[in-house]
Amino acid sequence: MCPWAWGSEPAFRRLRTALGGRVGWRRVYAILFDEEDDPAPDPAAETAYYAGYVERISSHTHAPRAARLSRVAASSWPSSLVAGAAELQGADVAERVLRRLRETVFVLGEPADTLDAAMAATRGVPGLDQDRLRSDATSSGVLERVRADRAEARRPVPEVLSVRSGSPHPGAAKETFEGGYRYALPTLLLRAGQEYRAIPGWRPYETYARAVDELWPGVLGSAAPLSPSEALEQHRSLTEPERHLLAEGVWPPPGAVPLETGNGLLWLHPDEASARPAAG
Repeated sequence: MCPWAWGSEPAFRRLRTALGGRVGWRRVYAILFDEEDDPAPDPAAETAYYAGYVERISSHTHAPRAARLSRVAASSWPSSLVAGAAELQGADVAERVLRRLRETVFVLGEPADTLDAAMAATRGVPGLDQDRLRSDATSSGVLERVRADRAEARRPVPEVLSVRSGSPHPGAAKETFEGGYRYALPTLLLRAGQEYRAIPGWRPYETYARAVDELWPGVLGSAAPLSPSEALEQHRSLTEPERHLLAEGVWPPPGAVPLETGNGLLWLHPDEASARPAAG
């Protein structure tokens, strides 16, 4: 639910593609909107402020934002639990579920901040067993996993406590109400044995690629860019920044379905457009 993390997806998608499964990739759900957070005294004013905050961030990232945000998310827990549960059904399903959950906030403006809303957002995901997803999302195992993620995010490595960068979001760790710190979102932590590199905040793809080369020389693939049709087939949903970074060729590909957002288009595979709830 972090707009900076949403704006980082083009670089992360390209990085995952370039790594080609040669390096493990693990997401940690940090819980941006926690259950202990105090409710806003004026929800309408909070929503207006937050919508403006997202708009300012999107001026840097060029990621889509909702034309109208209905509210600030009450909690990150339901989406995190559903996203974590989806990982038990395989990487492809998990990617598509997580993407749907992100788009509830930044495309549709209706944050999936309840279990029912998070489940509704996943309808029509290919290969997804929805009954199993709900069961797993309410299981003790997934709950403990997300609790462990939340705790891990609040044990940042020392390098991110103070960060100098020309990025509009350098990514220094944030103070928490408990009196400690948590990673800024997003933060990528690369590990190779006892060595690691922390890349916090909003960064270009080249920053991540250099860090990967330092730890694993030669591991990044050099495959040709995907064609527009291949990119849309693989990812099912592409923002403007993503399609420029991930695809090469004449755009749009045949059948691509444009979806208006508050600052541009989101492109959907035709099967995705017909399957997803509230796509129009």
